[in-house]
Amino acid sequence: MTSAEKKQSKTAAALIPKSVSAIALVVLVGCGNQPPAPDWALSAEAAAQRASSAYLQGQQRIEALQWQKARESVAGTARPDLAARVELMRCAAQVASLQWESCPGYEKLAQDAAAPEQAYARYLQGRPLAADVALLPEAQRAVAAQLAGAANSAASAQAVQVVAGIKDPLPRLVAAGVALRAGAASPQLLQLGVDTASAQGWRRAVMAWLLLQAKAAEQGGDTAGAAAIERRIQLLQKPVPESAAP
Repeated sequence: MTSAEKKQSKTAAALIPKSVSAIALVVLVGCGNQPPAPDWALSAEAAAQRASSAYLQGQQRIEALQWQKARESVAGTARPDLAARVELMRCAAQVASLQWESCPGYEKLAQDAAAPEQAYARYLQGRPLAADVALLPEAQRAVAAQLAGAANSAASAQAVQVVAGIKDPLPRLVAAGVALRAGAASPQLLQLGVDTASAQGWRRAVMAWLLLQAKAAEQGGDTAGAAAIERRIQLLQKPVPESAAP
């Protein structure tokens, strides 16, 4: 492998979003006769990652532009299965921000999606099957196994520990959103979601998790806790105080 190919391969590795690594667009290549990742794959992967980050931060214009770039890069292959992967990346970012609407972009391509994409789509909906676990991104397998093999009450008791064990923040936040969607709600899971999003400065995701946490505090009669959460929400909405007149 030449130095240029090694550099390109390392670049591809850095661009792969770990939350969807099992269905990533770029397949890392080694030495020998295997060619380096094609330009369209590198472009699509980078755009999808930037789009996911912009979405979580609430940067709508950048998000829209980058998703369009990712779609256009993949469209050049005329492969619906790869286009489906891009849409699942987008859906994963939405689940991390507790946006649980349907995934129409993927649904239009679902009939041409391969088994890993179909498994990941079920997982994002909070309905993984036992047979799906091995097909999922490695970071999500333990959570999927827990949700597929337990009732909601049992899943609630262990979901926080399983999700908290995921090292990378985006896969952790995706897993937290999936667990919550599957019915494994708990104050600890909500706090984990808030803390994960807050540590990364993902404004949209922080707001979504804080709003849900505030609602839970109010319903539980925790007036002081709800007030503290509300102050955090206000800081998100108005981060810079008005200057006093001289």
